[in-house]
Amino acid sequence: MKQYVRTIWTVVSARIAVLRAEPERGEITTTVIITALMAIAAIAIIAIIVAKLTAKATSINLGIG
Repeated sequence: MKQYVRTIWTVVSARIAVLRAEPERGEITTTVIITALMAIAAIAIIAIIVAKLTAKATSINLGIG
């Protein structure tokens, strides 16, 4: 049992050392936030364009009725 705990401790310690050595730990969060903001902006722009096109299309008089 003592050897098992020692092995687990060694593996966990090595993994923590590797994670601390990586310089790009916080880049993923920033990238996800920026991508989400860009997606929201794109959806808003498309919604504005669709609303303007719909308003213009409904204002056209076809002479029916």
